[in-house]
Amino acid sequence: MTTLGIIGAGNIGSNVARAAVAAGYNVVIANSRGPETLGDLVAELGPRARAATAEEAGAAGDVVVVTVPLHAVDKVPVEPLAGKVVLDTNNYYFERDGHIEALDKGETTTSEILQRHLPTSKVVKAFNHIVATDIVADGSPAGSPGRRALATASDHDDAVEFVTRLYDEFGFDTVNIGPLSESWRVERDRPAYVVVQNAEELRANLAMAHRLP
Repeated sequence: MTTLGIIGAGNIGSNVARAAVAAGYNVVIANSRGPETLGDLVAELGPRARAATAEEAGAAGDVVVVTVPLHAVDKVPVEPLAGKVVLDTNNYYFERDGHIEALDKGETTTSEILQRHLPTSKVVKAFNHIVATDIVADGSPAGSPGRRALATASDHDDAVEFVTRLYDEFGFDTVNIGPLSESWRVERDRPAYVVVQNAEELRANLAMAHRLP
């Protein structure tokens, strides 16, 4: 059984954990305050879940979800994630993270920043453009009319394949944007961001995106 390591137990991390447990995954989840602060969440998730440190969650996960604020990316452990698919849920909020010139100028993306921090991992964009509670509320069976779609992007085909499978298990269709360098199309303030959309609508919104204001 696949184990998801989840580094970050905020709104996105906790709801990915809920959906993952419901889909039959084991979950090892961490936050910045220590595993002892995650007792209520782990009790809710049940026997498939346990709390750990970030290093332990990274080591335990067959696949790892990194869902921490952008300003904390440099604290994500590197070695435990080596060789693994790593899902990046991040968005750039300069109000929270401070201004990052390369992002302000459209020279890189949040996922490329994480990929540089994790050079031996396979970073893939996921779950960054959906309201957290919708992860567990909006899924529907494959083939349902108007099934909601989510985007992904990666420089690694096997990472895209994993996210496509995970999205489907959670009840969503997938639109692959392409490499990490194109992942800006689904980030904050773009047409596809936190919009309920099917695959056709998502492709149209991605195409309408502009890199800079």
